[in-house]
Amino acid sequence: MQKLGVDIDAELLSLALTHRSYAYENGGIPHNERLEFLGDSVLGQATTVLLYTRNPTLDEGELAKRRASVVSTVALAESARRIGLGEFIKLGRGEENTGGRDKDSILADTTEAIIGATYLSRGQDVATTLVHSIVEPLLADPERYGAAMDPKTSLQEIAAALGEPAPSYEITASGPDHDRRFTATVTVGHVTTTGEGTSKKTSEMAAALAAWRVLSKRD
Repeated sequence: MQKLGVDIDAELLSLALTHRSYAYENGGIPHNERLEFLGDSVLGQATTVLLYTRNPTLDEGELAKRRASVVSTVALAESARRIGLGEFIKLGRGEENTGGRDKDSILADTTEAIIGATYLSRGQDVATTLVHSIVEPLLADPERYGAAMDPKTSLQEIAAALGEPAPSYEITASGPDHDRRFTATVTVGHVTTTGEGTSKKTSEMAAALAAWRVLSKRD
Protein backbone atom coordinates (compact mmCIF):
# COMPACT_ATOMS: atom_id res chain seq x y z
CA MET A 1 0.00 0.00 0.00
CA GLN A 2 1.63 3.19 -1.21
CA LYS A 3 0.67 5.41 1.72
CA LEU A 4 2.22 2.90 4.10
CA GLY A 5 5.35 2.41 2.03
CA VAL A 6 4.79 -1.35 1.97
CA ASP A 7 4.33 -3.63 -1.05
CA ILE A 8 1.57 -6.00 0.07
CA ASP A 9 0.27 -8.87 -2.05
CA ALA A 10 -2.75 -7.48 -3.91
CA GLU A 11 -5.09 -10.30 -2.90
CA LEU A 12 -4.14 -10.05 0.77
CA LEU A 13 -4.44 -6.27 0.72
CA SER A 14 -7.93 -6.51 -0.77
CA LEU A 15 -8.89 -8.99 1.95
CA ALA A 16 -7.44 -6.74 4.67
CA LEU A 17 -9.61 -3.87 3.45
CA THR A 18 -12.81 -5.94 3.33
CA HIS A 19 -15.08 -5.28 6.31
CA ARG A 20 -17.51 -7.99 7.30
CA SER A 21 -20.49 -5.75 6.40
CA TYR A 22 -19.28 -5.68 2.78
CA ALA A 23 -18.59 -9.42 2.81
CA TYR A 24 -22.10 -10.26 4.04
CA GLU A 25 -23.72 -8.05 1.42
CA ASN A 26 -21.71 -9.75 -1.32
CA GLY A 27 -22.58 -13.37 -0.79
CA GLY A 28 -20.56 -14.10 2.33
CA ILE A 29 -17.13 -13.62 0.76
CA PRO A 30 -14.09 -13.71 3.08
CA HIS A 31 -13.47 -10.64 5.23
CA ASN A 32 -10.58 -9.25 7.24
CA GLU A 33 -11.19 -10.58 10.75
CA ARG A 34 -8.70 -13.46 10.54
CA LEU A 35 -6.01 -11.05 9.33
CA GLU A 36 -7.01 -8.69 12.13
CA PHE A 37 -6.41 -11.49 14.64
CA LEU A 38 -2.94 -12.11 13.23
CA GLY A 39 -2.10 -8.41 12.99
CA ASP A 40 -3.08 -7.80 16.60
CA SER A 41 -0.45 -10.31 17.71
CA VAL A 42 2.25 -8.85 15.45
CA LEU A 43 1.39 -5.33 16.63
CA GLY A 44 1.61 -6.28 20.29
CA GLN A 45 4.96 -8.07 19.94
CA ALA A 46 6.62 -5.35 17.86
CA THR A 47 5.37 -2.58 20.12
CA THR A 48 6.53 -4.42 23.25
CA VAL A 49 10.06 -4.84 21.89
CA LEU A 50 10.19 -1.21 20.74
CA LEU A 51 9.14 0.15 24.12
CA TYR A 52 11.42 -2.23 26.03
CA THR A 53 14.54 -1.38 24.06
CA ARG A 54 13.96 2.38 23.97
CA ASN A 55 13.02 2.81 27.63
CA PRO A 56 15.60 0.94 29.74
CA THR A 57 14.65 2.78 32.93
CA LEU A 58 10.89 2.14 32.85
CA ASP A 59 9.44 -0.59 35.04
CA GLU A 60 7.05 -3.29 33.88
CA GLY A 61 3.94 -1.42 34.95
CA GLU A 62 4.80 1.75 33.01
CA LEU A 63 5.82 -0.25 29.93
CA ALA A 64 2.51 -2.12 30.03
CA LYS A 65 0.60 1.15 30.39
CA ARG A 66 2.32 2.69 27.38
CA ARG A 67 1.87 -0.42 25.27
CA ALA A 68 -1.83 -0.54 26.07
CA SER A 69 -2.23 3.09 25.04
CA VAL A 70 -0.48 2.93 21.67
CA VAL A 71 -2.19 -0.31 20.59
CA SER A 72 -5.62 0.82 21.78
CA THR A 73 -8.53 1.24 19.38
CA VAL A 74 -8.41 5.00 19.85
CA ALA A 75 -4.67 5.26 19.09
CA LEU A 76 -4.83 2.94 16.06
CA ALA A 77 -7.74 4.94 14.67
CA GLU A 78 -5.65 8.09 15.07
CA SER A 79 -2.89 6.51 13.02
CA ALA A 80 -5.36 5.33 10.38
CA ARG A 81 -6.79 8.83 9.98
CA ARG A 82 -3.30 10.23 9.56
CA ILE A 83 -2.84 8.24 6.34
CA GLY A 84 -6.44 8.46 5.14
CA LEU A 85 -7.06 4.73 5.47
CA GLY A 86 -10.83 5.11 5.74
CA GLU A 87 -11.31 5.95 2.07
CA PHE A 88 -9.97 2.56 0.99
CA ILE A 89 -12.08 0.30 3.23
CA LYS A 90 -14.76 -1.84 1.57
CA LEU A 91 -17.94 -1.31 3.57
CA GLY A 92 -21.50 -2.49 3.34
CA ARG A 93 -24.25 0.03 2.67
CA GLY A 94 -25.33 0.20 6.30
CA GLU A 95 -21.87 1.03 7.60
CA GLU A 96 -21.28 3.42 4.71
CA ASN A 97 -24.45 5.34 5.53
CA THR A 98 -23.63 5.61 9.23
CA GLY A 99 -20.12 7.01 8.85
CA GLY A 100 -18.25 3.73 9.05
CA ARG A 101 -15.19 5.15 7.30
CA ASP A 102 -14.45 7.27 10.37
CA LYS A 103 -15.46 4.85 13.11
CA ASP A 104 -12.61 4.13 15.51
CA SER A 105 -13.38 0.40 15.71
CA ILE A 106 -13.40 -0.11 11.93
CA LEU A 107 -10.27 1.97 11.38
CA ALA A 108 -8.38 0.17 14.16
CA ASP A 109 -9.46 -3.30 13.05
CA THR A 110 -8.48 -2.57 9.44
CA THR A 111 -5.08 -1.31 10.57
CA GLU A 112 -4.47 -4.59 12.38
CA ALA A 113 -5.62 -6.54 9.32
CA ILE A 114 -3.13 -4.67 7.14
CA ILE A 115 -0.36 -5.50 9.61
CA GLY A 116 -1.39 -9.15 9.35
CA ALA A 117 -1.39 -8.99 5.55
CA THR A 118 2.06 -7.40 5.61
CA TYR A 119 3.37 -10.18 7.83
CA LEU A 120 2.11 -12.84 5.42
CA SER A 121 3.31 -10.95 2.33
CA ARG A 122 6.69 -9.70 3.45
CA GLY A 123 7.61 -11.41 6.70
CA GLN A 124 8.19 -10.34 10.27
CA ASP A 125 10.91 -7.73 9.69
CA VAL A 126 8.85 -5.68 7.23
CA ALA A 127 5.74 -6.05 9.40
CA THR A 128 7.73 -4.81 12.40
CA THR A 129 8.92 -1.80 10.41
CA LEU A 130 5.31 -1.06 9.52
CA VAL A 131 4.26 -1.25 13.16
CA HIS A 132 7.02 1.19 14.07
CA SER A 133 5.80 3.63 11.41
CA ILE A 134 2.31 3.42 12.92
CA VAL A 135 3.16 3.87 16.60
CA GLU A 136 6.22 6.12 16.48
CA PRO A 137 4.36 9.31 15.48
CA LEU A 138 2.29 8.96 18.64
CA LEU A 139 5.36 8.35 20.79
CA ALA A 140 7.13 11.32 19.19
CA ASP A 141 4.21 13.67 19.87
CA PRO A 142 3.78 13.78 23.67
CA GLU A 143 0.65 15.93 23.52
CA ARG A 144 -1.16 13.66 21.10
CA TYR A 145 0.24 10.59 22.86
CA GLY A 146 -1.17 11.79 26.16
CA ALA A 147 -4.53 12.48 24.58
CA ALA A 148 -4.68 9.02 23.03
CA MET A 149 -3.68 7.42 26.33
CA ASP A 150 -6.22 9.30 28.46
CA PRO A 151 -8.52 11.33 26.20
CA LYS A 152 -11.13 12.11 28.86
CA THR A 153 -8.57 13.72 31.15
CA SER A 154 -6.91 15.54 28.24
CA LEU A 155 -10.28 16.89 27.13
CA GLN A 156 -11.11 18.06 30.63
CA GLU A 157 -7.74 19.83 30.89
CA ILE A 158 -8.01 21.63 27.56
CA ALA A 159 -11.61 22.63 28.28
CA ALA A 160 -10.52 24.19 31.58
CA ALA A 161 -7.60 25.96 29.90
CA LEU A 162 -9.97 27.47 27.33
CA GLY A 163 -12.49 28.52 29.97
CA GLU A 164 -15.10 26.06 28.71
CA PRO A 165 -17.48 24.11 30.97
CA ALA A 166 -16.61 20.55 31.98
CA PRO A 167 -17.38 17.95 29.30
CA SER A 168 -20.77 16.23 29.57
CA TYR A 169 -21.43 12.78 28.13
CA GLU A 170 -24.52 10.95 26.92
CA ILE A 171 -24.44 7.28 25.88
CA THR A 172 -26.81 5.20 23.78
CA ALA A 173 -26.62 1.49 22.98
CA SER A 174 -27.73 -0.52 19.98
CA GLY A 175 -27.53 -4.04 18.60
CA PRO A 176 -28.16 -7.47 20.15
CA ASP A 177 -26.67 -8.45 23.50
CA HIS A 178 -23.91 -10.52 21.87
CA ASP A 179 -22.85 -7.63 19.61
CA ARG A 180 -23.66 -4.52 21.64
CA ARG A 181 -22.42 -1.19 20.29
CA PHE A 182 -22.27 2.03 22.28
CA THR A 183 -22.32 5.59 20.99
CA ALA A 184 -21.13 8.39 23.26
CA THR A 185 -21.84 12.06 22.64
CA VAL A 186 -19.71 14.62 24.47
CA THR A 187 -20.44 18.33 24.62
CA VAL A 188 -17.92 20.99 25.59
CA GLY A 189 -19.28 24.49 25.13
CA HIS A 190 -20.11 24.85 21.42
CA VAL A 191 -18.32 21.62 20.45
CA THR A 192 -20.21 18.32 20.22
CA THR A 193 -18.59 15.11 18.99
CA THR A 194 -19.46 11.41 19.02
CA GLY A 195 -17.56 8.17 19.36
CA GLU A 196 -18.40 4.49 19.08
CA GLY A 197 -17.12 1.39 20.81
CA THR A 198 -17.92 -2.04 22.15
CA SER A 199 -18.16 -0.65 25.70
CA LYS A 200 -19.31 2.56 27.30
CA LYS A 201 -15.71 3.37 28.24
CA THR A 202 -14.28 3.00 24.73
CA SER A 203 -17.11 5.01 23.19
CA GLU A 204 -16.51 7.83 25.68
CA MET A 205 -12.77 7.73 24.95
CA ALA A 206 -13.41 7.97 21.22
CA ALA A 207 -15.80 10.89 21.65
CA ALA A 208 -13.40 12.67 24.01
CA LEU A 209 -10.46 12.33 21.63
CA ALA A 210 -12.55 13.69 18.76
CA ALA A 211 -13.49 16.72 20.88
CA TRP A 212 -9.87 17.16 21.97
CA ARG A 213 -8.79 17.25 18.32
CA VAL A 214 -11.34 19.99 17.60
CA LEU A 215 -10.44 22.12 20.63
CA SER A 216 -6.70 21.71 20.12
CA LYS A 217 -7.09 22.30 16.37
CA ARG A 218 -5.24 19.07 15.63
CA ASP A 219 -5.82 16.98 12.46
